[in-house]
Amino acid sequence: MKTIFIPTDFSLNSLDCITNLCEQYENESLNFIFVHAFKLSDSISELLMLSRRSREYDYIPDGFYERCNQIKAECPQVVSIRTEFFFGSTMATFRNFLEANDVTCILNPKDCSYTSLNKSSLDPFVLTSKCGLPIVSVLTIKKLVTEQVENAPTAKQMIAEAY
Repeated sequence: MKTIFIPTDFSLNSLDCITNLCEQYENESLNFIFVHAFKLSDSISELLMLSRRSREYDYIPDGFYERCNQIKAECPQVVSIRTEFFFGSTMATFRNFLEANDVTCILNPKDCSYTSLNKSSLDPFVLTSKCGLPIVSVLTIKKLVTEQVENAPTAKQMIAEAY
């Protein structure tokens, strides 16, 4: 079973990668963790209340959860799709987060939809590039081949061009 870490801004297009990843790992069960990273506050009172905070979940639109449920219904190999928030900025904290969530690989930053949600948002690519886990990419070879075949000239067009 693979657990794939996906840095996200929780936009609906950030879920587009799942179907391609399911095709790539068609014989494996998959867990997806969509994560947004925040710097840790310096305020002691905020740190004490951190476990009770839920205002970050306001950044996740209802449509995101609805689309997650649709994907789970369409793709039987998807075991779970979770949303998490990471608070911190050190590699040790980040590695502990990855280990606690049994993350086996990270989606390539080029394949992610990520923008800052607020001024405390952290660029996760700084952490993911140094954590030592394998980076996976969404392969779109099938799509490219299909598009090329569909756009290929017909025999009549090729003959007409030759004359």
